[in-house]
Amino acid sequence: EWEQTLLEYQRSHNEMYGRYIDDIFMTTNLSFDEVNSRLIEANQQDENIRLTHTISSKVEYLDVLVENDNGQLKTSVYHKLAAEPYILPFSSDHPRHVHRSTINARLIRAIRLCSRLDDFDKERINIEFTLFLNGYPPKFISYHFNKFFQKHNVLSVMENLDDIMYEQLHRTLLLQPTIKERQQQEQQQQNIQSKDLFVHYTFESGPLVNFTKELKHLWNEHYINKNPIKQNIRLRFGTKSNKNLCQLLVKKKPCKSLLRDAISND
Repeated sequence: EWEQTLLEYQRSHNEMYGRYIDDIFMTTNLSFDEVNSRLIEANQQDENIRLTHTISSKVEYLDVLVENDNGQLKTSVYHKLAAEPYILPFSSDHPRHVHRSTINARLIRAIRLCSRLDDFDKERINIEFTLFLNGYPPKFISYHFNKFFQKHNVLSVMENLDDIMYEQLHRTLLLQPTIKERQQQEQQQQNIQSKDLFVHYTFESGPLVNFTKELKHLWNEHYINKNPIKQNIRLRFGTKSNKNLCQLLVKKKPCKSLLRDAISND
């Protein structure tokens, strides 16, 4: 509830609000005292929740450094001071495509997080340095760097530091879904395309006689009529019977193999 109030305020004032587990990031044009006052109010909403905060024109949020640069939002990669430049060593017993993927993943991350070309160029040098320290040959690094930029038709970013072309690449990769997001989208698409939805239940001659009829009515009223995308999904019913007296009262004798094993163990 405390967060919902804060979230609605941010939306109504066209401000940013993001949360990952218990880390929150938000932007505001309020004064320092006004922000402090609102955070104190949020702390009083629930005695089990205590918010600690940092207010500044430059803050670290997860692995991103976010900065207010004369009214422009600027982002770059944030490296913790204690972090070591360690990645998968080139000498590790992995297929070469894994090492290629390591380079591609690092470059994609840098482009997505760095909103300015000069920050990306610094991060690119840092990536090269990290690869060198972990045994990646210079030719291997140079080849796959060039291949990456050729793939995205922005080789001039490497050669001439083209700001306009980098901004286009930054926006393209920033809006591009991640591997996990693509997998979720594909799974949702598969679920939508499924024609049959199976419902299994235990049949009884009492209250459940009209179960299938009533469930179909509810399905049509609350799902099919309100969400056309589900119109191609058909309910299919499967039933099983209650156990009869014989099944409930008679204990079956174990199979011969179990009895033989029990006798041999004795």
